[in-house]
Amino acid sequence: MTANLLYAQSGGMTAVINASACGVIEAARARPERFGKVFAARDGIVGALTEQLYDLDAQSDAAIAALRHLPGGAFGSCRYDLQDIATHRHQYERLIEVFAAHDIGYFLYNGGGGSMLTAERLLRVGESLGYPLKVMGVPKTIDNDLADTDTSPGFGSAAKYVAVSAREAAHDVASMAGSSTKVFILEVMGRHAGWLAAAGGLAERAPGELPLLLLFAERAFDEATFLAAVRARVTSHGYCVIVASEGLKDAEGQFLSISADSPVYAWIQLGGVAAGLAGRIKQQLGYRTHWAVADYLQRSARHIASRTDLEQAYACGRAAVELLAAGEHGRMITLRRLSDAPYRWETDSVPLATVADVECTVPAAFIDAEGFGITEAARRHLRPLIEGEDYPPFRDGIPDYPALRLELAPRRLPDFTLD
Repeated sequence: MTANLLYAQSGGMTAVINASACGVIEAARARPERFGKVFAARDGIVGALTEQLYDLDAQSDAAIAALRHLPGGAFGSCRYDLQDIATHRHQYERLIEVFAAHDIGYFLYNGGGGSMLTAERLLRVGESLGYPLKVMGVPKTIDNDLADTDTSPGFGSAAKYVAVSAREAAHDVASMAGSSTKVFILEVMGRHAGWLAAAGGLAERAPGELPLLLLFAERAFDEATFLAAVRARVTSHGYCVIVASEGLKDAEGQFLSISADSPVYAWIQLGGVAAGLAGRIKQQLGYRTHWAVADYLQRSARHIASRTDLEQAYACGRAAVELLAAGEHGRMITLRRLSDAPYRWETDSVPLATVADVECTVPAAFIDAEGFGITEAARRHLRPLIEGEDYPPFRDGIPDYPALRLELAPRRLPDFTLD
């Protein structure tokens, strides 16, 4: 018996999340005996709640294949998590009503740990209501903090952007350090996990090649130790390049910088670490500094995406559908490393409950003794994830990113107001 499939994207975007979407849709179209229509929710779980579903039947195979090159989220995303079942059961019951109205028997949520929690809760509600819903998680996050997987699709490309940017900036600063800027600071994403800061260590081909200083979200910031490390690098090389996690905390566990509060369930927007560090350096050491915030650039840079990352993102999308076709569900697709050199991997899966809202931080063994660099073990682990290029098509000197012409399926239920 066939049933329709709903795919949704969640949370912050990556350069390769649409490759996962491509894998999902192509795999579902290849199994018409199991899957009927393929829908995509507009703006993630919000679109599912408000019954805004894109019917993808009108999209050509070529248009779906082109998703592999498209950054951002082709169907829209959201920062909206379903709340506790006991207090917000009406949200889950509404979703089941929407699924039933459109004969949706399969739901795939493409996101991070919070999204896996939403998927796991929806799975349990479907079971309690007796609705035959099969749920699968497709991993995604540039923070690389998903548990039980070798890496998170999206991280490899963001890591490549950070490493390349740090290396190129180092050449620039070295050129001017004699009479101008001596310290450059790049602020990267990473609320509780410093994986992207660690990726900055890949800017050098061998340890010590560049005067890098990495600041990890996992390590409490100590100003005196930090300033001494900056001074040492400027003294030895004439300049210093710093890659700092936005989630830096002090010894009491408080964020060094908060950009703004958000109404999304006590979620706060971080930002300002680079500017704050620059001020400390200027005031205490007198060095001229420049700083930049990678922000959306690090997660949207499809033009410099990692081929490894792209292939893994696509494979995770396909694997989710193939597992559903085989009768499996209630799981998140994972990546399992088979070897470092050559880097070999395969897809696997774990129960949603084991990864829901669980964060995987940078291991202590990946941070060097000084606390401002990465170890050789970290290099072996990280380097394969940024390898390879897969350039998008260019036209008139810029990437050619044609968007899908999407149409919403007719609504069948009353309006629903979000909490």
